[in-house]
Amino acid sequence: MSANEKAEICKRLLKDVDRLPPRLQLAAKYIIDNANDFGLDTIRISADKIGISANSLVRLANHLGFASFEELREPFRISLVEQYDRSSGDGWIDRLSEAGEFGEFHARSVRNEIDIVKQSLRLLTIEKTETAVDMLMNARNAYVTATRASYALAYYFHYVGRMALPNLNLIPRHMGSPVDEMMSVGKEDVLMAITFPPYSADTISALRLAKRNGTRVILISDSELIAPNIDADLFLKVSLNSLHHFSCFAGAMVVLESLLFHLVSRGGTGAQSRIAGYEAIREDFGAYWQAKLPKVRRT
Repeated sequence: MSANEKAEICKRLLKDVDRLPPRLQLAAKYIIDNANDFGLDTIRISADKIGISANSLVRLANHLGFASFEELREPFRISLVEQYDRSSGDGWIDRLSEAGEFGEFHARSVRNEIDIVKQSLRLLTIEKTETAVDMLMNARNAYVTATRASYALAYYFHYVGRMALPNLNLIPRHMGSPVDEMMSVGKEDVLMAITFPPYSADTISALRLAKRNGTRVILISDSELIAPNIDADLFLKVSLNSLHHFSCFAGAMVVLESLLFHLVSRGGTGAQSRIAGYEAIREDFGAYWQAKLPKVRRT
């Protein structure tokens, strides 16, 4: 049995999913989205994760022409073993470059992204990480700001971080300048600013206003010298090396993800409770699409 059969199974599931009964649709989606876990887990563990009965997985296996669940799972298990063996080094990147001119360019891009992530995480020392987390956790109010393309990074950090840190604020919240929302920012607060070349004039103005008010500053950028009269209490340098015209944000994103991990961990049960509360509200108001399972008639 070849690991290539895994890809064929996933293609078949994608093709058939809309015609399957609701429970089998859930199973099909889970297998496609979580192929590695599916290759590792027993039938009961997979069924529990999906929220269906083990018998539904057997029915799906039969639908695909397999005599048992184990026969269905076997290609995923083999693929997982082969994937681990091949990805233990960088050989898989070398193989990309063997696929013609486009493959060579793609391999070059992949290596660049990996280098950016490695370099940014290498620069994020234990001391700097702990200092950043302490500053954010101990602040009366913590603010994160960015404009233009990097605003997406600040928005994501705030979207997740506020669940662990209720006093985390995103500025600007609307179509304005960060300084419009910094009138009450003072010495007991922290401003985390994200900016990359060409550096935003609005972000630089926010940094200068923060220092004038005695606010502690965390700067995430490629350089500590982004403009005159900018003095950060903590500088987190990220790699931006790009093969195209614009900066690559992969390094900045992993730095933010690392900070979020520590904020959620330090938030303890309080953070977990707030996360659960946010999720419950979203579910109550239909924020997420969910497949409707048919009601089971009891006799």
